[in-house]
Amino acid sequence: MRGVPTERNNMASTPPRRIIHINTTTTNPTPFLHHQTHPSLLTSLLHFLRRPQSLPIVLFIFLFFAWFSYRIQRASHYSHTMLPERSTDSDLKANLVRFSSAMPSLVAKDRRGWLLDPVSLALSSGLPGGAVTCASLHVGEIRPGRLRGNHRHHDCNETFVIWGAATKFRLENNEVADNGYAEVTIGKDEVAVAASPSHKAHALVNIDPIRSTFFIGCQDSVISYNASSSDFNVWKDL
Repeated sequence: MRGVPTERNNMASTPPRRIIHINTTTTNPTPFLHHQTHPSLLTSLLHFLRRPQSLPIVLFIFLFFAWFSYRIQRASHYSHTMLPERSTDSDLKANLVRFSSAMPSLVAKDRRGWLLDPVSLALSSGLPGGAVTCASLHVGEIRPGRLRGNHRHHDCNETFVIWGAATKFRLENNEVADNGYAEVTIGKDEVAVAASPSHKAHALVNIDPIRSTFFIGCQDSVISYNASSSDFNVWKDL
């Protein structure tokens, strides 16, 4: 009978045990949810793109990027064409200055196209020996593979405007070694102003396979085509 009270005394003196529950679940589920969000959006996007209704949106995005790329290229092109291309030694020797026919440039200032005064532009560009007035004027076409000029006038100075096709312009220049002339090619998208002083031969050759060359010739006196005032067929290789 004495064992029973002892057991009760031990139970009374022992403090109650605490039950601790350990939570093994993560306290921050955000990374898991964030990880699951991207595949869900990607899957939804891919599912949407497979639907026919997505075609207008895809075309719009494509056209937007194409337009944006075009604007960047045009801006780069404008920065290049705002100044005349008379920077090469060949143009200087040919007494010629060229401009872009694209807008904007010094001769094409709006969307209607280009417009210029050949005499004023030649003088302001520093071309020596051109016409200072237009006593006579010629407007002409040169078809592919054909030429005009290849002659030398002794009684007038001339200023030319040339455009429309790939064109070879040749000007007599005794300072050029070997052949005695300067020769340059004018691009189909360029407008060239050239000056040919008296006693200097010149020639215009259309080297474009399709387009016609157009030109204006301004002379400061009326041209006489008699044998004493002009020399014809100066160059035999044209």
